[in-house]
Amino acid sequence: MAKGSISSSVIRRMPRYYRFLGELARQGVVRISSRELAERMGLTASQIRQDLNCFGGFGQQGYGYNVPELHSEIGRILGVDAASRTILVGAGNLGKAIAQHLDFAKRGFELIGIFDKNPDLWGTEIAGVPVSDIAEMEAFCAEQHPTVAILCIPKTAAFDTAQKLCALGIRGFWNFSHYDLRQFEDVVVENVHLGDSLLTLSYGLKSSQEPDEKSAGGAKG
Repeated sequence: MAKGSISSSVIRRMPRYYRFLGELARQGVVRISSRELAERMGLTASQIRQDLNCFGGFGQQGYGYNVPELHSEIGRILGVDAASRTILVGAGNLGKAIAQHLDFAKRGFELIGIFDKNPDLWGTEIAGVPVSDIAEMEAFCAEQHPTVAILCIPKTAAFDTAQKLCALGIRGFWNFSHYDLRQFEDVVVENVHLGDSLLTLSYGLKSSQEPDEKSAGGAKG
């Protein structure tokens, strides 16, 4: 199946397969059926087979899936061996947390530079990477050729910064700025809104309470 024809919902499930299979491999599990994997992940066996068939046949009839091999193959599909050279723009609390606690190398990225406009941060290190003046970013990109930028900057600065970075060769953004980047051609953008995730949780909590509320309301009538 051509990459362009694979739905975004399937693509967004692939990292979850990779994570679950990695945990199984570390536990020493060598073989698993689609039914067993579905039970662990809260999906259906049919859904798993359909998703994986988008990228080719991986399982064997009567055997199931070889866990280490499937984990490795999904990693290849996701590009975890790409080592994309990455910079982080914005070394505040969020940027610092991302740099310190995320294992970029295991996910196909290499953090090579961090930039911020706060002079108090210049010369300090986060996860072994020095923080530099954002004014030095252009020269750095010209020399080091990063292809990915993580944006942890104010919403008001996002578009102009992204536009500048595109001109410097950036072709992928992991964007935490609360500004949806969609105006750039031939650039991959992943807009992350942590508040949206929290609101999704809020909806789930509200929905879980509604049947009782309706039942109580019906009893009054």
